[in-house]
Amino acid sequence: LQREYDAVVIGAGHNGLVAAAYLQQAGLRTAVLEKRHVLGGAAVTEEIVPGFKFSRASYLLSLLRPQIYSDLELQRYGLRVLPRDPYSFTPLLEDRSPPRSLLLGHDMAQTQQQIAQFSQKDAQAYPKYEAFMGRMVLALDPLLDAPPVDTAALGKGSLLQQFRNLRTLKPLLQAGLALGRQLPRYYEVLTAPISKILDHWFESEPLKATLATDAVIGAMASPHTPGSGYVLLHHVMGELEGRRGAWGYVAGGMGALSHAIAQAATARGAHIFAEKAVCHVLLGRDGKAQGVVLQDGTEVRSKLVLSNASPQITFLELIPQEQLPKDFVQRIRQVDTRSPVTKINVAVDRLPSFLAAPNARNGQPLPHHQCSIHLNCESTQLLHQAFTEAAHGHPSSRPMIELCIPSALDPGLAPPGCHVVSLFTQYTPSVLAGGRSWDEQDRNAYADRVFDCIEDYAPGFKASVIGRDILTPPDLERIFGLPGGNIFHGGMSLDQLYFARPAPSYSGYRSPVPGLYLCGSGAHPGGGVMGAAGRNAAHVAIKDFR
Repeated sequence: LQREYDAVVIGAGHNGLVAAAYLQQAGLRTAVLEKRHVLGGAAVTEEIVPGFKFSRASYLLSLLRPQIYSDLELQRYGLRVLPRDPYSFTPLLEDRSPPRSLLLGHDMAQTQQQIAQFSQKDAQAYPKYEAFMGRMVLALDPLLDAPPVDTAALGKGSLLQQFRNLRTLKPLLQAGLALGRQLPRYYEVLTAPISKILDHWFESEPLKATLATDAVIGAMASPHTPGSGYVLLHHVMGELEGRRGAWGYVAGGMGALSHAIAQAATARGAHIFAEKAVCHVLLGRDGKAQGVVLQDGTEVRSKLVLSNASPQITFLELIPQEQLPKDFVQRIRQVDTRSPVTKINVAVDRLPSFLAAPNARNGQPLPHHQCSIHLNCESTQLLHQAFTEAAHGHPSSRPMIELCIPSALDPGLAPPGCHVVSLFTQYTPSVLAGGRSWDEQDRNAYADRVFDCIEDYAPGFKASVIGRDILTPPDLERIFGLPGGNIFHGGMSLDQLYFARPAPSYSGYRSPVPGLYLCGSGAHPGGGVMGAAGRNAAHVAIKDFR
């Protein structure tokens, strides 16, 4: 570790690593300092049970911006993505034998056939719904790759300067023009509860509940919460190998993605260090960022500091409060970081066998095993009930469960015949009723409840469990630095997006401290393994540096 760099990045989450690669490519000598022993922030692979490699936090890839793949040549540095088709499986608990299930994939005719089990009308409407959402995603796409419009700058400076500033409106105007005559309907999608949108298109509950999961995932929100439509859009905005809205597993787990980005940055000359915890940002007499101080007292000087930590850690812990505007500090304190997510990583000695789709005799994976498997998704009402319990401080009695088995496509993640199972579950409050903190007993009781639910759909699941890793919202905060356990560094509600992320007037990656930039999920365009915040922040910082 040298004593001086052009730029220092705090935190080696995927956004920090992306930012470092772009900074170094532009000729800025860059160092990345990570507190944990592994790189990648929430995109890591960890062997928690010997022989089982878990994507411990984030577990699927879709949103990573296409130009990051090409600019950083990630394939060259070993990134392999395993696309999934079919991609969604919703088995039902019902009194028929066998119970029905809903399987969605990229073959539209097959998907319509599946939907027709529940409603002929919905089967007809589905391709139209997909096209409608697809157009909206294409329109919003350009907004992800540029800082939000700097409204404060629009009327300032010389005429030429004002004209230049108007150019920043381009992505916003492009989006408006692309939506065209349909704008009022798209406005509704952004602002309405997703249940209202889905009721407009469909009548069958299993289809509506399955689609609604993408609108509430990671959000302390119910399908009936206004604005949940945007979170759904955020999750269908990605593409994999040119296929829009597709999600895949990363070969070797999510840590392999972080490793590829780190390799790309290192190959360009960046210095990346694990187990180097930053304790505060160095400020000069003029209030400018001048580097960082590590926990062991080491000073590392730099002209720029980019923080991949959350806005809360960046501005409430790493900077003396008196150096920041009072209003700004209050805004950061008031960001809604409530998170409903408990992630449970499970090692099993055989594939789960679902009543709705029993396993083959040889125990080999079937097409539905590669899917996101949605449990307790028979109706949107169930999701709403699960939310309501958590809103009152009680973990859901029938949680929404997204079960993934990446080893179905990537057998190297587990010993022969065994599998890794990722359970993304909600809703669990950060603080339990009566202000109680989670203890070991609460965590195990909740995990047991989740396992009981899975057992109802796939008898024998509980007997197959070898080990488990339970991460409640406080655990996700403690280990990964996610504020309140929030996987997006703060809710993705409309009042916390675009102009207002992380705070009004500071949505363009610059902060009240000159030379300090925010480059993580707490900045525009928000969460998910997207890399956009890292790339955009690097471009802004490079421009300022020059």
